Amino acid sequence: MSAKRFVDERRLHQEHYDEICEKLANDQYAQFLGITLIELGEGTATAELTVADHMLNAHGTAHGAVIFSLADFVFAAACNSYGKTSVALSMNIGFLAAGFKGNRLVATATEEKKNNRTAWYRIRVESENELIATLDALAYRKNEYFVSIEDQEAN
Repeated sequence: MSAKRFVDERRLHQEHYDEICEKLANDQYAQFLGITLIELGEGTATAELTVADHMLNAHGTAHGAVIFSLADFVFAAACNSYGKTSVALSMNIGFLAAGFKGNRLVATATEEKKNNRTAWYRIRVESENELIATLDALAYRKNEYFVSIEDQEAN
């Protein structure tokens, strides 16, 4: 049996912060929607978008898919913030209020629990200090890192 390698993910986040942010900035769908990453921490992320005409549903309010996409983006940013490739396993959203044209929607993801294989996040989407939606999300943490872990010490 080979020895398992210990990776200090907090240090990895700090040392590869710019590289991780650049990877997240390459999200083509987020770019298309105009989502901007405002803040990235260890297991946390905040992003925003401004609701435009093409984001409205038939009732003239922000389409649920747009709100979900913003929440999904901060979830992805938070769970990938350690440089370890992570993907969604499940997500459950609750829509609590409408967003309107011109509103700035801000989503914040917070890591609730993480281990080597999975991580659980809570996401809040707000506008004008009103809670628009909440999302609970479970991530699967793959084996590979998308940043170099060569300088990490083996355990």
